[in-house]
Amino acid sequence: MKMDLNAIIEKMETGDQDAALIALQTYNKEKSQCFTFTSEEQEDRERLGELVLGFLKRDLQPSCQLACLETIRILSRDKSSLAPFASRDAMQTLSRHAGIARGDGGEGGAAPEMPDLDVIVEALKCLCNMVFNSEAAQQAAAELELMAGVAERLKQCRDPQWNHEVRFFDLRLAFLLTALRVDVRSKLARELRGVGLLAEALDATLGLCWPDTHEVARAGADGADGAPELPPPPLGREETERAMEILKILFNITFDSNRRKVDEEEAATYRHLGAILRHCLMSSAEGEERTEEFHSHTVNLLGNLPLPCLDVLLMPKVQQGSIEYMGVNMDAVNMLLEFMEKRLDRGNKLKETLLPSLNLLTESARIHRETRKFLRMKVLPPLRDVKNRPEVGNALRNKLVRLMTHIDTDVKNCAAEFLFVLCKESVSRFIKYTGYGNAAGLLAARGLMRGGKDPGHYSEDEDSETEEYRQARPHINPVTGRVEDEQPNPMEGMTEEQKEYEAMKLVNMFDKLSREHVIQPMKIGPDGKMTSLEPHELQCLTQQPFQQNSDDEEGED
Repeated sequence: MKMDLNAIIEKMETGDQDAALIALQTYNKEKSQCFTFTSEEQEDRERLGELVLGFLKRDLQPSCQLACLETIRILSRDKSSLAPFASRDAMQTLSRHAGIARGDGGEGGAAPEMPDLDVIVEALKCLCNMVFNSEAAQQAAAELELMAGVAERLKQCRDPQWNHEVRFFDLRLAFLLTALRVDVRSKLARELRGVGLLAEALDATLGLCWPDTHEVARAGADGADGAPELPPPPLGREETERAMEILKILFNITFDSNRRKVDEEEAATYRHLGAILRHCLMSSAEGEERTEEFHSHTVNLLGNLPLPCLDVLLMPKVQQGSIEYMGVNMDAVNMLLEFMEKRLDRGNKLKETLLPSLNLLTESARIHRETRKFLRMKVLPPLRDVKNRPEVGNALRNKLVRLMTHIDTDVKNCAAEFLFVLCKESVSRFIKYTGYGNAAGLLAARGLMRGGKDPGHYSEDEDSETEEYRQARPHINPVTGRVEDEQPNPMEGMTEEQKEYEAMKLVNMFDKLSREHVIQPMKIGPDGKMTSLEPHELQCLTQQPFQQNSDDEEGED
């Protein structure tokens, strides 16, 4: 039976609970899939919202509470009709039905009687809609300390009374609050000790056990004594959904962690979290797409961890089937590398999809010698192909060198930095693997155009050089990074007057392009960085007579 909005309002205005229940259930069923609203009924929708909120302040049966909350959820989709629900009083009413009310900012303001789980879930959905759509609702949520109420229930992460939906929408509300309110984000991180709290919730969600301090396994996934660790089964849909929400909240509250010093207690918390994240990286979800999304959130969060705490990626014991390098378990690093290459091959939105994993690998290689040497073996193996340009080919080195001339500056710089770190920040080695033309951008930005500086913090080890490279080295063009056929001397057979004429033609062309601001002549400054030529320097350059090189007779430049 279809009911007019005015008829529903009339039923609500009678105050009769049974009549209101029937009217609201009819309205909710009709509008459950409605996401567009007409402007003509805006006032009526706001009036209905006020009446529903008034009902929720009464002592209602759970079925009537649920119907009222479903109506608010539907009405709160309309951004033009949020006024009745965005007030402090309305948000307090919704939070009380969600079981996370804190009174007027005080302690212990929760409702004396806990509503049933369906009512809690529906109230949480309403709060999520309001926080997402309304700045006034966000402000009210912060003032009412709803994050503290959610945190109290997160502490009960192992309590079986809370079902998946309650836990999920608790986390969704926490994500929205931390994403949209800096003050809430800071409060959760510091006052509520959010990293430890959410790490414990992630532990409970994944069902982990701890064979060692920084070694994690899924409960029941270990093999018998001496047998290799069995791969854990894929995470279920519900566990994956909750885990990803936790990862997103943790990302919000740890965004500055890798840029500040942490004390011993914080470092221990981050290492504990890092061990869980390593497990996430090595786990799978149901379906390839969901697995990649899960790994993506994991990688994003790993990039926020303080760099010294990333050593937990290498701590698990080497077992049968593990990738071992220098006596260290490289399973996680290899997984990161494969994840990065998969994103690189896809080539879609590289700044958003590729940079988190590429930055993480760069910083891991910079701080951990074993990681750097393993990655160098994978990405920059001993050079044998000296006939093709470094950017030509399907090897990972070729793909990364191609990125060094990418149109996006961040992508270009990140790829160059990764390869530079794998070369131990040695200019000569960097040019050897990438060619001077590709390397020039990073070298100019770092003031290394005149040559290398001692990187200092890298260990000494021999640069393996293949016989093929050693033989070809005298014939390699350092700009292109490959062996090229010798070109004939274009000035051969010219008289001295012709050489001087061609040289001055070239100078005049550069001068014209410079005056018309098509190009900007540059020089290498004392600090090794590229700087613009001063007008008087440019004038001297264009007015200098051509002087033959003393070696011209030998045909050399």
